[in-house]
Amino acid sequence: MFGKLTLEAVPYHEPIVMVTLAMVALGGLALIAAITYFRKWNYLWTEWLTSVDHKRIGVMYIIVALVMLLRGFADAMMMRSQLALATNGALGYLPPDHYDQIFTAHGVIMIIFMAMPFMFGLMNIILPLQIGARDVAFPFLNSLSFWLLVAAVVLMNLSLGVGEFARTGWVAYPPLSGLEFSPGVGVDYYIWALQISGIGTTLTAVNFLVTVLKMRAPTMKLMEMPIFTWTCTWANVLVVASFPILTAALGMLTLDRYLDFHFFTSDGGGNAMMYINLFWAWGHPEVYILVLPAFGIFSEVISTFTGKRLFGYKSMIYASGVIAILGFVVWLHHFFTMGSGANVNAFFGIATMVIAIPTGVKLFNWLFTIYRGRLRFTSPVLWTLGFMVTFTIGGMTGVLMAVPGADFVLHNSLFLIAHFHNTIIGGAVFGYLAGFTFWFPKVFGFKLNEKWGKASFWFWQTGFYFAFIPLYILGFLGMTRRLNHTDNPDWTPWLYVACIGAVLILFGILCQFIQVFVSVRDRKKLVDESGDPWNAHTLEWATSSPPPFYNFATTPVVHDIDAFTDMKEKGIAYDRPAKYAPIHMPRNTSAGLIIGAFATIGGFAAIWHIWWLAIVGLVGIVAAFLVRAYDNDVDYYVQPAEIERIENAHLAKLAKA
Repeated sequence: MFGKLTLEAVPYHEPIVMVTLAMVALGGLALIAAITYFRKWNYLWTEWLTSVDHKRIGVMYIIVALVMLLRGFADAMMMRSQLALATNGALGYLPPDHYDQIFTAHGVIMIIFMAMPFMFGLMNIILPLQIGARDVAFPFLNSLSFWLLVAAVVLMNLSLGVGEFARTGWVAYPPLSGLEFSPGVGVDYYIWALQISGIGTTLTAVNFLVTVLKMRAPTMKLMEMPIFTWTCTWANVLVVASFPILTAALGMLTLDRYLDFHFFTSDGGGNAMMYINLFWAWGHPEVYILVLPAFGIFSEVISTFTGKRLFGYKSMIYASGVIAILGFVVWLHHFFTMGSGANVNAFFGIATMVIAIPTGVKLFNWLFTIYRGRLRFTSPVLWTLGFMVTFTIGGMTGVLMAVPGADFVLHNSLFLIAHFHNTIIGGAVFGYLAGFTFWFPKVFGFKLNEKWGKASFWFWQTGFYFAFIPLYILGFLGMTRRLNHTDNPDWTPWLYVACIGAVLILFGILCQFIQVFVSVRDRKKLVDESGDPWNAHTLEWATSSPPPFYNFATTPVVHDIDAFTDMKEKGIAYDRPAKYAPIHMPRNTSAGLIIGAFATIGGFAAIWHIWWLAIVGLVGIVAAFLVRAYDNDVDYYVQPAEIERIENAHLAKLAKA
């Protein structure tokens, strides 16, 4: 009746896991008790859990990302401390199978369940506002996408306490991920978590592409869209083109494991290299999916805090497009060492190096924007300057690894790990943290504490170099990745330094949470009455902070790339219309949450081969979707009197500010 599931699936013999589970359970109970005590269940349900407001969904995405940052970074701390302790022949404190699960989970969490939700959270909040839209094109689909992510996150975390996670590394190459070498449920958790979240990701990208093409203000031309909107659009093109490849690859791996197909087993006529090609045909564009929106954030930050227009607006758009296209044709550099041949390796090596050109265009555009500008050294600017140095180092090491001969030496070493983290942390994560600080007052109506923000940056920046520069050196010294203990005394000092770096990054993360706490406590002192605390350029700053649920009382009229700056210069930024018209808005719905819950049930059942429960999950998903499809009460009109009341309140605050 319960398939593979037995009481032995709970890892009672793992004290680290059981203590973690106990802490999570206590934290969950405390949260439930607090919500009950303050009688916030109804508020939570009506204002957040069932909301289709893109801004609230964006905030929930970021909350999920921050929670998974803590989980993923806990894994990173365990890996670094294990390698610092397991030197000179010592075995450390993590058993090999537990260590393998941790480094697999770390990769999956940080890429799929931390960076992607953070990116989509910022995109959800800002993109519709930047193009003068009321909401995204398909609000219900937006809610559904978020709840599919939550379903995948739940499955990912369930693997900690019920069963195991994959021990394959985050790429899950066969035959290691096949039944013969991974007979447990770890790879199944991996497959179903990635498949469910991947469906939501693809739906989100389609939603935003339609929003940009069909929902922007009628007077806004494509070449007048803000640069953040443009980079998000290129990223969404990559999502739509690449995520179905991952879905297909994981689908074939599922058939291999569940129905004894042989897509990837050589003795059955399959080919494991096909999986590797398919995985990296998704995996390399994924790197640019993560980093392109961050490039847009840096552009917005530098332009705003220098008080200048962005230098080379059109070249930025074209450079982003070239990066997106080239990012799709360089996947094979991930396996130069697999014997593809000199001609193939040469093509992919050259194509990889060429990506440095449009990336360099962006870097010089940011430098020229800063040139002769009055740069204000706020924390978003510090994240941007830190990125420019750190990402440049990562880019140069990438060009080195694009040389097939060098890659033969460095590919399986810690040099590669350092390079990858150099680009993703120094590029994507620094960008999201800059965007978090930059747009926080727009979302919540008060600024973040600058002192703690700058402390967080310096801990992150110094911690990053302490953590990853030693890995470059260890790579040159011959240390391969995926080791859980070492016996080479030449490596030991560098492993100690890398562990210190991880601790410094931990302090940076703690400073960020302290920053949020202190800012909430002092929100009256940090309040933003104007809606435009930075004297910014784009349309999201034309609304109050936080924006009304309908975003704009009247559809903005755009005549310039920097639309809001243009309005301020013409003295029409806060003009009131003679009268307001009713605004058409979508109603809240619980359908996305319900479908996500059934997806969790179905995924869990498929992992453990509980087929009757899997059918319940599938039927529940279909039934909830049909009920939603036949529901005609899905929208309403905001009446002019309510719009006028909200707008008058905003104008009154402006008068005081």
